[in-house]
Amino acid sequence: MLLGSEKFAISVSVPLVLEYEDAAKRLIGTATWSKRGIDDILDYICAIADHQEVFYLWRPFLKDADDDMVLEVAVAAGCDCIVTYNKADFRRAERFGLRIVTAKEFLEEIGELS
Repeated sequence: MLLGSEKFAISVSVPLVLEYEDAAKRLIGTATWSKRGIDDILDYICAIADHQEVFYLWRPFLKDADDDMVLEVAVAAGCDCIVTYNKADFRRAERFGLRIVTAKEFLEEIGELS
């Protein structure tokens, strides 16, 4: 598993984790996810992630306010990139010096896919 390895770091904020929880728990009953499984995954992410306090809100900046939370954490953490399958909605984030990449592109960059 790459999450929690030395290959890269992830960053979260309290509002972002709460959004992840809300979005994931909406999938209960439509997928193989259980409340306990979601809680376990989020607990692990919180345990290994860099925790960021966001002092400046850049909203509204992107089309989706939930995407703005990701942007704010990335800026606060000084991230190099945002990894997303939703590249089109994050185009404006490049103004903050962030690269927007898919998971496949990111895994190729860190040498996990060839």
